[in-house]
Amino acid sequence: MRDRFKLFLLPSIVLVFAVFLSMLMVYAYNSAPIFAREGLGIYFENVWRAAEEAEREYYGVLAAIWGSVYTSVIAVSIALPLSIAYSIFVTDYAPRRIKNYLIILSDIMAGLPTIIYGIWGAFVLVPFLKEYVMKPLHEALSFIPLFSYPPTTGYSYFSAGILLAIMVTPFASAIIREAYQFIPFTYREAAYSLGATRWETTKILLGYIKPAIFSGLILAFGRAIGETVAVSLVIGNSFNLTLSLFAPGYTISSLIANQFGNAFIYRYMVSALFAAGFALFFIGLAVNAAGFYFIRRWESRVKL
Repeated sequence: MRDRFKLFLLPSIVLVFAVFLSMLMVYAYNSAPIFAREGLGIYFENVWRAAEEAEREYYGVLAAIWGSVYTSVIAVSIALPLSIAYSIFVTDYAPRRIKNYLIILSDIMAGLPTIIYGIWGAFVLVPFLKEYVMKPLHEALSFIPLFSYPPTTGYSYFSAGILLAIMVTPFASAIIREAYQFIPFTYREAAYSLGATRWETTKILLGYIKPAIFSGLILAFGRAIGETVAVSLVIGNSFNLTLSLFAPGYTISSLIANQFGNAFIYRYMVSALFAAGFALFFIGLAVNAAGFYFIRRWESRVKL
């Protein structure tokens, strides 16, 4: 009976892998022309030169790769502590009468269409950050490279990172909150019986759910690095390669969204965009592989 059940599940597994491989093959096939012309140089140069004459075309997506990673790191750096704090508050400190409302609010935020975040970010968040965060920081700390770029418009890596942090926090907090809620109560009793304070008990319990925290981190990063519409509206869409938080930039997703409409006019632009998507695929694969490695390493230590 067990073998029959395995055979029943096998077509679904094969189908998932087939779709995955077909997607990979489509990207590889469509990226081939630009790889044949420029090689891996497309990933190491910051240039985007479209021309009607194919011999004058030249593309490099280094700035977009940098923007994707940079904004995602900003988002995760903000979202992860917020997610952990939110999960602890909802589970341990929130009054019972508002606890369910806080959970529902988080779930609603996770389910909102990204265009809602994008429009709100462009018309509310960016002006607010420009006037009350970017300008004061630039005036006071412009000698530091992170704050050296003048925030003329407010559309920047910083704005994109903040917006992404708001968007991914509900996803990360959902995983962390569920894991934190299901820790056996005996663990709390044991900590209290040893004289641990409430804060010390919380730290002990957070150590117990490290895999869930890593999972939340990976989910948040993957969600942030692949976001398209919302980021396109607030990042400024400019080929900058800089550490300055207030400079406009590009991400791979926003580059594809902005350029794909007219890419078919040019001979190599479509291929260059597929190559950019190919890079995004491997960045996501590397992040998930690293997360899987750290989770397995933690589990092996716990078993020891």
